[in-house]
Amino acid sequence: MKVAIQNETGDFGRRWVKYCEQNGIDYKLVDCYKSDILEQLKDCSGFLWQIHQNNPTDRFMAKNLLYALENTNLNVFPNSKTVWHFDDKVGQKYLLESVDAPLVKSWVFYDKKSALDWLAKCTYPKVFKLRGGAGALNVLLVRNQKQGKRLVKRAFGRGFSVYNRWRSLQDRWLHFRRGKKGFDQVLVGLGRLFVPPPYARKVAREKGYIYFQEFIPDNTHDIRVTYVFDKFFASRRFVRPGDFRASGSGVSDMDQNNIPREAFEIAVDVSRKLGLQTAAYDFVVNNGRPEIIEVSYAFGYPEEVFELGYWDSDINFHPGSFNPFGWMVDAICAKEQYV
Repeated sequence: MKVAIQNETGDFGRRWVKYCEQNGIDYKLVDCYKSDILEQLKDCSGFLWQIHQNNPTDRFMAKNLLYALENTNLNVFPNSKTVWHFDDKVGQKYLLESVDAPLVKSWVFYDKKSALDWLAKCTYPKVFKLRGGAGALNVLLVRNQKQGKRLVKRAFGRGFSVYNRWRSLQDRWLHFRRGKKGFDQVLVGLGRLFVPPPYARKVAREKGYIYFQEFIPDNTHDIRVTYVFDKFFASRRFVRPGDFRASGSGVSDMDQNNIPREAFEIAVDVSRKLGLQTAAYDFVVNNGRPEIIEVSYAFGYPEEVFELGYWDSDINFHPGSFNPFGWMVDAICAKEQYV
């Protein structure tokens, strides 16, 4: 069994390489951006690739290639069921509704009039989101109809950049003050006020739709439950000071006793119904019950979470250190595709 790994310098990629080397697993590095990628993969039985939302080439071609590879004999991570909704919150809305998952109530509009008519009738606040983006950079609390109208006008006019420069700078400053990042990262954020990152310059502006979610009040944190081939790990992420957004705040609680069992049960049920290999679910609690905000095949994490134990699909806890990246390699190395 030989596995192919793309982007060995990326976070997942370097961990896959290390796991293969430590466990005597035969692997090779490949370049998916070369026209001969199918030829490169001919002597492999498995393939792993952490596609990234901030890589413009990945955004353009990764899903197409992964779909094509599933027509070969390769075990592929991420497979099409796992990845097609990646960095697409509108797609996630339809996907989660299709299996009756407990999704925070969401609305999407594809014409200006429908959006404005809805704004005139709905209650406030609501949460505005772009389809893509991580760390809650493209998330905004809409407090009234006037603010909503401005967003609708822009959504069906010049559109939105995929990179929120001011939000990025604010988050860098917050992380610097907490000792999570150096001042050099603040300087990078200042520079990006004038020159956005390459992916933001290459991809089109977001326009022609507008997406809202219900605002769930009184949540001081969200709950991140990460599913990896029938095992789970979890944490709580606290909101930024004076804000409602938890994703990207950099402040986490690792105490597994604070994770509601129902969040694991929902994650098991939804992952199995959809045939997902991995899924990082973000939950908030609404009237005592966890509801999903969004989901992603890939995930960030506080490093210490890998020392605190994991959960199996029967919601049994296994204390001690674990390696979810090794779980991915092992699953792809299995003779049968594990889902």
